[in-house]
Amino acid sequence: MNTDVNILQLVIATVLFFVMMFGIGFILNMLLKTTFFPIYLFIIVLVPIFIWQTWDNTKSFGGNFTSFTFVDILPGIGALIGAYVSGTTIRLLRRGGYKMF
Repeated sequence: MNTDVNILQLVIATVLFFVMMFGIGFILNMLLKTTFFPIYLFIIVLVPIFIWQTWDNTKSFGGNFTSFTFVDILPGIGALIGAYVSGTTIRLLRRGGYKMF
């Protein structure tokens, strides 16, 4: 029974990160008139901050990276997909003739 709750929490966290990054990315794309800025922001800023926060000085370099599990990586992948979908949505709206995007 405990694994069902963990899987449910993982699914909810992944969807939440997707929606959150989509919303933030959509707003940033509208304000800055860029298309894929949130993806660059995610890769250059958020991923290194996450790695830095979870870094353990008592482990080796490889030990730190192998300590990440599927539960740590899947919400990040969901957020990256949300950033990509926000850029694609903005691009499709611009091609559709919407000038405010």
